[in-house]
Amino acid sequence: MRVRQAAATAVIYLLLALFSLLVLVPFAFMLSTSLKTEDQLFVWPIKWIPDPVVWRNYLQAFVELGSIAPGLTFWRILSNTLFITLLAMTGELIAVTLVAYGFSRFRFPGRDTLFLIMLATMMLPGIITLIPTFLIWRSLNLIDTYDPLIIAVWFGGGAWAVFMLRQFFLTIPKEIEEAAIIDGANTFQIYYSIMLPLIKPALLALAVLIFQGNWNNFMGPLIYLNTTVKFPMVVALKFFQESLSKEAPKWHYMMAMSVVMAAPILALYFVAQRYFIEGLTVGGVKG
Repeated sequence: MRVRQAAATAVIYLLLALFSLLVLVPFAFMLSTSLKTEDQLFVWPIKWIPDPVVWRNYLQAFVELGSIAPGLTFWRILSNTLFITLLAMTGELIAVTLVAYGFSRFRFPGRDTLFLIMLATMMLPGIITLIPTFLIWRSLNLIDTYDPLIIAVWFGGGAWAVFMLRQFFLTIPKEIEEAAIIDGANTFQIYYSIMLPLIKPALLALAVLIFQGNWNNFMGPLIYLNTTVKFPMVVALKFFQESLSKEAPKWHYMMAMSVVMAAPILALYFVAQRYFIEGLTVGGVKG
């Protein structure tokens, strides 16, 4: 019996290792290409370890981009991306926690109906609301600003995030809330000082997902931003690719920019992976 269990465990780990390789090979190719000289790009068989290793490709990639779009430096792109991502993430976390808390802990007429309507919005393809949303922001004269990318989530957030946090709030015993009320805590104090700490793993997992979604958001900035110096990293990368499409693609520079774009997300997952897994697998009650 022990031999069978050991064999089954070995097979599982072997399969996991194989699937991990499938995920890591494209990233390894991207990293390797970003460090090559131009004459090594199309060598066959693939030379995984560049010789020489050209670290200046990372600097030169943004120098090339700056020559195409003056003012679009690395620090400008990074600040644009962080500004949009962090403000949108903060707004969405505040909005979805308040809405989820209301749906889970309060009883009011039409609560379940409103919740079902909110969930139904998840079934609508984003392309359906794209034009009406654009017309609204245009009527407010907010095109070519960051407002459409930030303000909207401060007043809503994703329905999937509300659903996820509502399930965590529902796992918290009502007695905890009643004890806080007896001690004189008001509604906001219960929400901020008791409920949010109890769902901390879920909040951290949600923060990672929201950060990734806003960091990689391509369609929003592409639609609402017209000035190149306002571009975040994902749009700047596409702009760089399109600008070089009439000549031989400089794949080593493209891969260098792609590594820079992917690195913060990978670092965030490595740092927060324990909380991320815990937030997706456990309930809201501690101890």
